Amino acid sequence: MYTEQRPWGNFTILYETHNMKVKQIIVHVGQRLSYQYHKRRQERWTIVEGEGIFTLNGVDRVVQAGDILSIGLGDSHRIRNTGKGNLIFVEVQLGESFDESDIFRIEDDYNRAST
Repeated sequence: MYTEQRPWGNFTILYETHNMKVKQIIVHVGQRLSYQYHKRRQERWTIVEGEGIFTLNGVDRVVQAGDILSIGLGDSHRIRNTGKGNLIFVEVQLGESFDESDIFRIEDDYNRAST
C-alpha cells in the first residue's frame, strides 16, 4: 500500500491492475477536493464514514456513510467534508489511465487548477 498526503487530507492506494485502481480517500474537516473531471477513467465512490456535499456537473447532493456515487467520463465532480470528523470513502477507478495527467482541475482551493 502507498499513502500520499494532499492539502485536503490523504489517499492510500489499496489495489491496482492494468485497468483499475482502488483507493481509500480521507478528507479532513472543512476541506474539499478539486472540482475536476477525467477523460480516460470513470469512478465509483462509496462513502464509509462522515458526511459531506458531493457536486456532480454543478448539482450538489448531501452524502453520508453508505452512499454510492457514480462519476462518468467527463463528469465534473468534487466532494467537501461538512461533518465534525474525517470524511472517508473508497474510490474505484476504471479505465485507461489513473495517473495525474488525467486530472483536469476546473477549480482548486490550493492553486492547482489546470491551465
